[in-house]
Amino acid sequence: MNISKHTQQKMLEFTRQVIESRLGLKSSPKVVINDPIMKEKRGVFVTLKKDENLRGCIGFIEGVKSLREVLEEMAEAAAFEDSRFPPLTASELSKIKIEISVLSPLRKIDDPYKIRLGIDGVIVSDGYRKGVFLPQVATETGWNLAEFMNALCTEKAGLPKNAWKSQDVQIMIFQSESFFEE
Repeated sequence: MNISKHTQQKMLEFTRQVIESRLGLKSSPKVVINDPIMKEKRGVFVTLKKDENLRGCIGFIEGVKSLREVLEEMAEAAAFEDSRFPPLTASELSKIKIEISVLSPLRKIDDPYKIRLGIDGVIVSDGYRKGVFLPQVATETGWNLAEFMNALCTEKAGLPKNAWKSQDVQIMIFQSESFFEE
């Protein structure tokens, strides 16, 4: 994808301003991002970390809205709607670091052994059960392919650990470009 450093910085500023606005600390976001990618229909995840610990992460996998629209929605969702955490407070905001992951279009694969750990994000699905790991999960955990896929099936999709080896399970991959506040 190669999103320019300038656009990455503007996207991070925009995301922070969305959260500040929702907290009542500022008016609506003022950042203007003049990059054509903002009009593309892309999936995106917004991750919030506090003291290097996860504080919220919500994403939209498939591109059905413009990147700008989805980025705004996911910024609010990560800060205020992640059911694993209470809503973010104004007093926490200065300790929060924002990470954005912009996703490529999804692609179905038939051979899970072609998954490139640390490069491909993966979605497994079987009926209504679905789970997703971003590419960086493999890098952050140090898992091999079997550990990665077993955890994806059990922890995210609620499937048996070896379900990814079954022909009944659909596997989709994507790549992401991730960047974060310094």
